[in-house]
Amino acid sequence: MASLDTALKDAMGIEGAVGAALVDYSSGMTLGTAGGSAELDLAVAAAGNTDVVRAKMRTLEMLKIADGIEDILITLDTQYHLIRPVSSRSGQGLFFYLALSRSRSNLALARHQLRQIEASLEL
Repeated sequence: MASLDTALKDAMGIEGAVGAALVDYSSGMTLGTAGGSAELDLAVAAAGNTDVVRAKMRTLEMLKIADGIEDILITLDTQYHLIRPVSSRSGQGLFFYLALSRSRSNLALARHQLRQIEASLEL
């Protein structure tokens, strides 16, 4: 089982990672961040992506779809933004946010690695 700091460090170890955060989507607050840059303010990105998660959850509810969200992918010209809700009982209401450089990452491998990190997270 990985702590929050270890999980964020592991997320930044994913090839092409630019920034990572664990976010509470009920409040939009970050529980922890790693990486980022002047161009990628993780606190702003976390708050904005909270709206994305909430909107998708409301849509699933309105459509009466009982499936959970595995992940949400936002594809930019130069980056991938990967949002993965935490599925453990202790992580309810949280999501991982991972920004990747498109030119330096393998999206399929990054998704797989983030899934493993999320599964090992202990809060």
